[in-house]
Amino acid sequence: MITRRELIGKYLEFFKERGHAIIPSAPLIPENDPTVLFTTAGMHPLVPYLLGEKHPLGKRLVDVQKCIRTGDIDEVGDEFHHTFFEMLGNWSLGDYFKSEMIPWSFEYLTEILNVPKEKLAVTVFEGDKDAEEDKESAKMWEKLGIPKDKISSMSKSDNWWGPAGESGPCGPDTEMFFYVGKGKPKKTSNVKSQKEEWVELGNDVFLQYNKTKDGKFLPLQQKNVDTGMGLERNLAILNGLMDDYKTEVFWPLIEEIEKLSKNKYGKSKETTKSMRIVADHLKAATFILSEFIVPSNVERGYVARRLIRRAIRHGKLLGIEEDFCSLISKGVIKIYHEDYPELKKNEHFILSELEKEERKFRETLERGLKQFEIIVKDKKDVSGEDAFLLYQSYGFPIEMIKELAKEIKMNVDEKGFEKESLKHQEQSRVGAEKKFKGGLSDESEKTTRLHTATHLLAEALREILDKKIQQKGSNITAERLRFDFNFDRKMTYEEIKKVEELVNKKIKEHLEVKREEMSPEEAKKKGAQGVFDKKYGEKVSVYSIGNFSKEICGGPHVKNTKELGKFKISKEESVAAGVRRIKAVLE
Repeated sequence: MITRRELIGKYLEFFKERGHAIIPSAPLIPENDPTVLFTTAGMHPLVPYLLGEKHPLGKRLVDVQKCIRTGDIDEVGDEFHHTFFEMLGNWSLGDYFKSEMIPWSFEYLTEILNVPKEKLAVTVFEGDKDAEEDKESAKMWEKLGIPKDKISSMSKSDNWWGPAGESGPCGPDTEMFFYVGKGKPKKTSNVKSQKEEWVELGNDVFLQYNKTKDGKFLPLQQKNVDTGMGLERNLAILNGLMDDYKTEVFWPLIEEIEKLSKNKYGKSKETTKSMRIVADHLKAATFILSEFIVPSNVERGYVARRLIRRAIRHGKLLGIEEDFCSLISKGVIKIYHEDYPELKKNEHFILSELEKEERKFRETLERGLKQFEIIVKDKKDVSGEDAFLLYQSYGFPIEMIKELAKEIKMNVDEKGFEKESLKHQEQSRVGAEKKFKGGLSDESEKTTRLHTATHLLAEALREILDKKIQQKGSNITAERLRFDFNFDRKMTYEEIKKVEELVNKKIKEHLEVKREEMSPEEAKKKGAQGVFDKKYGEKVSVYSIGNFSKEICGGPHVKNTKELGKFKISKEESVAAGVRRIKAVLE
């Protein structure tokens, strides 16, 4: 048996021995990318460095990144799909490439994890109009001892990674699979011919291209390697389990759900699916809430609400009548708090928000389900008007309405629902869904200016309001900046004006913006702002704006404050207990 901590340790140590610096997991809320809602992969926080910016810890990096993916929410319920997961990853930022990475992957799997060579198969990219066939990777695998009949050439839909949005770094990958069929793998069995007999262990992505917004694939000046291995799946397979939910990162949650529901995992297909959904969704919701996201009807808050409400509905299907979300969340915190201290630190906020959301939804769930039964009686499909009624009056997310309809073989008029949403001037799911499809790393001149302005804003808030103010989140688009900070009351009009005036004063002083690399300890001694209880690497980038602001940061910045223009605060509001939000623009 191998534990989660042991698996993480083996991976980090293997690549540390090969010159990789261990970096901490980035937050789930992307710090410098306004185009997506969550960090979806280990490479996501590293996009500026994949595009050529120098990383303070060098060209070789390794980490365990917490991720949220929402595209597969409807698939959750089987053995392997998850909304929240941990990704083991290592990167070469313009350093090594295929000839080093593929042998390392083989060595790690066969010598460190003791995966039998005869139980391995691989896939490579077959080539298309955008990029040539990856013959080089295929030859390397064969040289390492993988037989030709276990090397499959696959299309872009299988063996191409990225970009994470509509634009950004991307390229062919080679994927490694483990045999889960009966007996020994037959000569004729490979990923292409018998996919159901093979489960993916990980992949090596060779980021050779940058996809532009108009769909062109241009060669990257800096070729990179991005390796990803899903921790949950690897943990299950290495322990001889074909079900991630039987591993230590899920089983305590399943046992709690069994206890609450007086049901047994595996009793029936429906029971097992509902238990998995409850465990997965409340784990993901716990991590989202840990970053001070409040359940709501827009963007990240909508995702949190959708996960919580679907979990409550499946809890009801299991026969759980009392409030249970916070109990499962406590189990999640217990599993992960040592590696992610923000869970314990923000536990009160997480549990109170879950309890509020559960109370709110339980008040309408029963009545909403009865209304749904009335709506579908003697009808072929659910109309847009009826779907919007369930959404507006009973708090049913559109995805839940679709799931309810699917269970009785009905469809939902989604276009009609959207039309009704717009008609009632509700900011609905559509806005959030569009966010998922954005491009990566919008490092335009406008966002760069706004990012630099957040440094001035943060320091101005400390000078005008309280020296203890820290950033609790930020989001920057080409139009505006959004900055969340700890403060326990509404700012007065006079305070807002003073902050504005101080920022504009510093802009007019034409202050130089300087980047330095140093250790976190040195940064702290020099008075740099940063959350020093989080795990930094050995070196960090510190940006100084004259003698006014000094912060640890990895985002894009201007060279001088004279490039910024006039700063104006457009809104100041509350987003959570003790957390305020400022929206501002540069004119």
